[in-house]
Amino acid sequence: MPGFPALDTATHRWAAALALCAAGWALASCASTADVQAAPEAHHPDCAEVMLTLPEQIGGFEQRPTASQATSAWGDPLAVVLRCGVEPVLEPTELPCVAPSGVDWVWVEHEEHTQLISYGREPAVELLIENEHINESTMMDVQVALSAPVTRIDQSRECLAMNDVDPESEL
Repeated sequence: MPGFPALDTATHRWAAALALCAAGWALASCASTADVQAAPEAHHPDCAEVMLTLPEQIGGFEQRPTASQATSAWGDPLAVVLRCGVEPVLEPTELPCVAPSGVDWVWVEHEEHTQLISYGREPAVELLIENEHINESTMMDVQVALSAPVTRIDQSRECLAMNDVDPESEL
């Protein structure tokens, strides 16, 4: 019975590299995919610019894959969800507006999460932040980390403080 031919050093390296790649793929595929619904304007070209600049980690939470275009998620269980292409807030609003790192965010409190919607940018970007997993200091980390990518979308309007609005003017 003939023996196996001797493998040269290059073949050993190639086999080791292939095994390493296979192991990496197997580990990467273990991360669960977050089921996040795409926004109506997820196909907008500016959303692609935002998605390409998202951080891999925010507030101690690792980014994980999502099943929809122009969405991203961090944490397992989910702590932060980003959706690009949501309907913008077009009308003046009395909801609070915060502006960390140059992006105006309209702040909406819900029972289990906080919703932030970029203001004055189309398409708009939405952040859903789970109250159970995010504390006050982490909330600021999330806003700052995700404001930088959102600046890729041109701003056409900005939030005004209530004392900057002329009560005689029509809103």
